[in-house]
Amino acid sequence: MAETGASPLPSSPSAPSPLSRAASFVWLTARVLEQRRFVYHFLETTPVAADAVETALAAYRTADDGYGHALEPDLRGPAGQPLHAGYALRVLDAIGRCAGQRAERVCRFLTTASTPEGALPAVLPSQRGCPHAPFVPVVDDPPGELLATGPVVGLLHRNEVWHAWLFRATEFCWAAVDSLQRSHPYEVEAAVAFLDGVPDRSRARATADRLGRLVREQRLVVLDPGRKDDHPVAPGYAPGEYHFPYDYAKAPESLARSWFTDEEMARALDHLESEQQGDGGWPVTWRQWAPVAASEARAMVTIEALLTLRAYGRPL
Repeated sequence: MAETGASPLPSSPSAPSPLSRAASFVWLTARVLEQRRFVYHFLETTPVAADAVETALAAYRTADDGYGHALEPDLRGPAGQPLHAGYALRVLDAIGRCAGQRAERVCRFLTTASTPEGALPAVLPSQRGCPHAPFVPVVDDPPGELLATGPVVGLLHRNEVWHAWLFRATEFCWAAVDSLQRSHPYEVEAAVAFLDGVPDRSRARATADRLGRLVREQRLVVLDPGRKDDHPVAPGYAPGEYHFPYDYAKAPESLARSWFTDEEMARALDHLESEQQGDGGWPVTWRQWAPVAASEARAMVTIEALLTLRAYGRPL
């Protein structure tokens, strides 16, 4: 594989920049995949760097056209799982390669993994016998969930991928989003990911408006980071597992951006900047159950934090 030729650390002034601090953390702790992603996004956005990301991702592919091998760190073992496939598609999307045969292969896996209505379970029974986070249940006949299906469907639509499975999956997502009355932050994130990519933009905007009102009414977002400890945490979440405006509106073009004022978003981004730890990485806020899984997840979270800050024009 050709080397990218990127400098191992971005140049820094006398006081290390957030990016140079994050680079040190990534080189010290991250998997090869996240190291390659870091190079592509922040050091050398070239076809060669994209090739390197894709080569690293290929190590996680399974014989059934899915992805496994702990690509999503909370699911260990070799089995292909929808959550792994979802992360793989996000990686491909970010390097501009979520189309053609790459997407076709993943859609074949998604077709076999889905329920009759086209919905994806979060975890298939094949995970049984392999280590996994205790908050991810493994059952014999898992139901389809918006949590697993929405982000995948929205991403494929955004990349103009057409596959027979998508028709059923899209209808499932519309029905699931339209029926949301009480929800929780990760489910709302999945709904936003679907709405940001689905082709019917007028319906998506109207649905997003309703969802934004739900988020504020049900206090599913912390609008004042200085008083986050006064905020309720969703049932089943870890203590301190709060969600902020940038968790829903990961970029300014997201439909969820209109849910928050400029002042609310600025406060949230200030908070995100302040969350960078002494070692250069950002923390994992969800429940941690194994040291290796937590370490791998931190590198992923760190890259996403940097991408969000850059999307909003914050200096890195």
